[in-house]
Amino acid sequence: MKALDLQRRDAQKRTTSRQRQPRGEPYTPPANELVHISTLDNLIAGIRSITPEQQTRLQPDSRLWCVGDASLLHRKCVAIVGTRGVSPEGAARSRRLGRELAGAGVVVVSGLAKGVDTEALSAAIEAGGRVVAVIGTPIDRAYPAENKHLQERIYREHLLVSQFAPGERVFPTNFPERNKLMAALSDATAITEAGDTSGTLHQAAECGRLGRWLFIAQSVVDDPLLQWPKRFLGQPKVDSFSATEDILKAIGAKTEEWH
Repeated sequence: MKALDLQRRDAQKRTTSRQRQPRGEPYTPPANELVHISTLDNLIAGIRSITPEQQTRLQPDSRLWCVGDASLLHRKCVAIVGTRGVSPEGAARSRRLGRELAGAGVVVVSGLAKGVDTEALSAAIEAGGRVVAVIGTPIDRAYPAENKHLQERIYREHLLVSQFAPGERVFPTNFPERNKLMAALSDATAITEAGDTSGTLHQAAECGRLGRWLFIAQSVVDDPLLQWPKRFLGQPKVDSFSATEDILKAIGAKTEEWH
């Protein structure tokens, strides 16, 4: 019993110690006057098409909460997505792609998750580019918490989009839905690192349904442990990429601008 009491006291001390740790500044959600409600139709009308059969499924007249510069979606947009548990090589690949797309004047779109999303968005911003973050939570929440300041910077200087109303509960299904919206908002999606069970594959499948470009990093294609690339390669508008120029050419961006 004495040993058990000691264990309980130690656990209580650890809990108390964690509670006393400073948590930093809380997330500051956007002021109400900065938020405008739009629809997928309004955001991409005349820029990116959705076929009638897909419109019924996507409900493009549903509300989207937007904060920032929605005109960014009128420019060439490429989503960079992938695993949350990114490797050092995958992180470097994501940062390079974000940086080089930004240098070419392409807007980088991603989901503000840990890993690939954070690396790509941060690198694009550091390179002086513009970004769009499509999140799986309402705009009054930041997830993960460590990205709260990045999310604040994006809604103040770039564009933040959510399909979930402020105050709504967050469910695991939000994130696949977020990926589908991201595919619709972008001209192409590039996957820099993802496993066979990654949620990123929801976005890959959505690209096929929408007729959007899907690019898979050559290193991912060459990984003998991965099966998922085989499900997509060979389909229309699906290709591997080993250089940013491969993507720029496919979407009709001016590659000479970034050399």
